[in-house]
Amino acid sequence: MNFAKPYHDLRELIAALEGSGKLLRISREINKDTELQPLVRWQFRGLKEEQRKAFLFENVIDSKGKKYQGSVLVGGLAATGEIYCLGLKCKADEVPDRWLYAMDHPIRPEIVPHGTAQEEIHKGKDLLSHGGFCEFPIPISTPGFDNGPYITAGHWITKDPETGRRNVGNYRGLIKGPGLSGLMTGTPQDLSLHWEKCRKKGIPLEAAVVVGTVPAVSYAATQKVPPEMDELALAGGLIGEPVQLIKCQTVDLEVPATAEVVFEGIIPTTYLEEEGPFGESMGYVDPRTLAFVFELTCVTHRRNPTWVSIISQVTPSESSKIKAMGMATLILRYLKQRGFSGVLEVSLMEPLVNLRPYVVLRMKKSDDQEPWGAMDAVLDYGDRVGKLVIAVDEDINPHDPVAVTWAITHRSQPHKDTKIVLDRPFGATPIGMVATHPSSRYDNSESSLLIDATRKADFPPLSLPLKEYMERAKGIWEELGLPKLEPQEPWHGYLLGLWPKELEEEARMAARGEYDKVGEKLRGTRVQVGEGETLRSMREKWGRTHTGRAE
Repeated sequence: MNFAKPYHDLRELIAALEGSGKLLRISREINKDTELQPLVRWQFRGLKEEQRKAFLFENVIDSKGKKYQGSVLVGGLAATGEIYCLGLKCKADEVPDRWLYAMDHPIRPEIVPHGTAQEEIHKGKDLLSHGGFCEFPIPISTPGFDNGPYITAGHWITKDPETGRRNVGNYRGLIKGPGLSGLMTGTPQDLSLHWEKCRKKGIPLEAAVVVGTVPAVSYAATQKVPPEMDELALAGGLIGEPVQLIKCQTVDLEVPATAEVVFEGIIPTTYLEEEGPFGESMGYVDPRTLAFVFELTCVTHRRNPTWVSIISQVTPSESSKIKAMGMATLILRYLKQRGFSGVLEVSLMEPLVNLRPYVVLRMKKSDDQEPWGAMDAVLDYGDRVGKLVIAVDEDINPHDPVAVTWAITHRSQPHKDTKIVLDRPFGATPIGMVATHPSSRYDNSESSLLIDATRKADFPPLSLPLKEYMERAKGIWEELGLPKLEPQEPWHGYLLGLWPKELEEEARMAARGEYDKVGEKLRGTRVQVGEGETLRSMREKWGRTHTGRAE
């Protein structure tokens, strides 16, 4: 695996974004509570992906007129796939191999004595002297619905109190005051398991929240990986060298040495508080629930720090893109490890829906049972993966919802090729939020739908001109100077097993202009309509003795 020299810190990434024409610097005054996220949101609702950019806000205020030092970066991690690749310093077709290599070759981080993440330190009696959480321009993500600023690109670092094994996860955190934030995690999550173990021991869970670090750490923190995998070691595998860490000031944890901002503190195990609402990545507002609370014990940061915010909510979004770039590869790796060699590709149908619920497997199946085994294995990958799982053949583009729907319509029989799996977790869906509400007509349980949309017989050819004719026509198109084509699969016809030599020869004759010979040949197939015969009965009789029969 060849690696380019990785970024030393977030600021080198910002310079690379600007040098590549992927950064917009916004110098005019912007209100972080009402204007900042809506401005960036417009590019996800009004531009094609290749037109989107990262935004760097350099003149940020809040609704009370407070002016903040530093800046806010939004879209700098994954506004587009191209920006994500810039963060990894690789090409788009190299991303899957980079993830596969990192999973198999994690590189343990190394501890260094000093780091720019602690250029300024506020703790003890000076903990809130600069405002604590309120020192930083933390945006409101969904103005009009969210009830406060949320940490959205915060990488929460905790350790298992029994094994000492580290976990890094990306969770949201509602700012409740200068020294207090919420923390919302799903269940099960590694942080939640750490909290449960601490609760049984009667101790709080120590945590550190890292904002604005090298992009590989952000990419690793947002993925679902096995509990035994240290995300910081995974990040090292992604860049080909160890991530440098420094020890925290008030908790027994380590954090990336060049982070822009680090919050240290404890998560009490004696109480929970209500948290929310928040505009979630599933495309609905999560109204409110009980959640953890994070009590601040120390703030460290770089001088004039850059705050990082991930834009989430309705897809497409930075949240959906940053997860999609790695998750499909990790699920594919998992299926291959389980022995499903016939799975060629996994699609999470991004950005049609936010990840996890909609999984499509492109397969070259060995037999009719393999799709069912692979789809069942998808459900085992994680508690929130696979509400709708569909297996398609190798000729179907699994990223195109129209192609997948076409396969379901024409290659499956619902009474034979669908299966409902009961007692599944709700996962990333609003149904779980409302199932127990008095207005709900939903059951307080979830299920998954599996569909085998692969072929179970030879089919006639796809009804498009053969590749040679389409390629010839494309040359003429370009010669005429017509608008640039963006071919959508499928763009030419191909064989699917049922195509008699007789019909192949007739098509060749037609292409040579020998239509009269075809007509003469077909006149030899003439049959007389018998007394009492109908069109349907005639066709049924013919179909029993011919291949490639008519409808």
